[in-house]
Formats: sequence, C-alpha cells, structure tokens
Amino acid sequence: MTGMFRRVLGPDFDRLHPALQRRFDVGLETGYACVGTGVMRSIRRGPWWTVPFLQLGKVRNILVADVGTDVPFRIENYPYLDPFGRETVTFVREYSVRATPSRFDATMIEHDGRIVDYLGTHQHLAVDLDLSVEPDGSLLLRSDAQRFYAGPLGFPFPMLFSGRAELRESFDDDTGEYRIDLEVRNRVFGFLFGYSGRFTCEFPAATDAPSRLKPVRHESRT
Repeated sequence: MTGMFRRVLGPDFDRLHPALQRRFDVGLETGYACVGTGVMRSIRRGPWWTVPFLQLGKVRNILVADVGTDVPFRIENYPYLDPFGRETVTFVREYSVRATPSRFDATMIEHDGRIVDYLGTHQHLAVDLDLSVEPDGSLLLRSDAQRFYAGPLGFPFPMLFSGRAELRESFDDDTGEYRIDLEVRNRVFGFLFGYSGRFTCEFPAATDAPSRLKPVRHESRT
C-alpha cells in the first residue's frame, strides 16, 4: 500500500528519514492521516509593500498575512476521494497569532507523475510541485508553474505577480520533532513570506477528511 508521495518519488522515497516516510505516506491505500501540532518559531514577511499582496491572498486562505514568534501551529493531512474520483490529501495549516487563527488551505492530487497543489478554499490556484530528497533524508519541495482557475476562466498565472516557494521538512532525532522551513520569493521583488517551526505528529486511522478541511469548491482542471 502506497501514498501519492511514495508513488511520485519512486525509489527516492526510501531515502527519506523513516519519520518523514511515515508522514508523507498518508493516503487512501495506507488508510491513515497525519495531524501535527507545534510552534512556529517565526512567521515573517517581506517589506511593507508585500502586505496588500498577503492580505489579498488571506481572503480565501491562500496566504497568511500575520507575523509573529512562538506561534502555536497545527497542520492536518487527511486523505479523501474528491468529487472527480481523485485521491486527495489535505495540507491545512492553522496559525494562532490572534484570537481568530489564520489558515492556509491546500489540497494535493497526483497527476501525470507529479503532485499538483490546489491553494485556497476554492482551489483557484493550481501549482506544480517539484520534489527531491536531500542527502540528510529531508524532503525539499519547490513550487513550479502556476495556473489560475475561476468559473470558465483558466490561464497560466504570471509569476511576476506571484512567488515561488521552497519548503524543507526534516526530522530531529534528538528532540523527536519534525522541522519545517518555508520561504516564498518573487523573482523581481525578492522575499515575500516565510516561516520556521517544529512539531510532533499523531497518525489517526482515516480514509476521509473532515468537511471543515475540504475546499468549498473543487477544480477539475489541473
């Protein structure tokens, strides 16, 4: 039984740290979810002019506009079958900077040998992901081409108005914690957003996701 990350990475999946193999093998076939809780040591953003960009993304949980240190954090990865019959895994993150937590919604599917990451509550943005395994057993994820979908509209999203993400997940054997580091950069304007944190995970049995984690709207186009 295998999850989509194992299928996409192929033999390289076995080079991941064993704890990361368990975390990223969530799927319908494997029959479990991954729920992580911890602390973001820092959530940061770029210069003042990035604020409108981040606030716009916040409207449908595509970006997080808040900043802070030692922020309680939760990530929920649940597998489910979407309305188009595709295996989907939630990557819903919640950050308790304020009384009302900020939330970043993402759902991932496997398509043509790659992972496609739909962002936001309405899956308006589809992002191709490039995955690789580092020599230390960590997982490096880089975002690639992006496409915007809304109703009948569909077009490649101009990267001048977006950012490319680089995310690294690793496991600290000394503390028994997962580590996560993210930076989002624009090729012209530089650093937009980033965070660094640590968390621990539980792995409940699951072959469906709670409705609160699913998108309001699912997009059939990849």
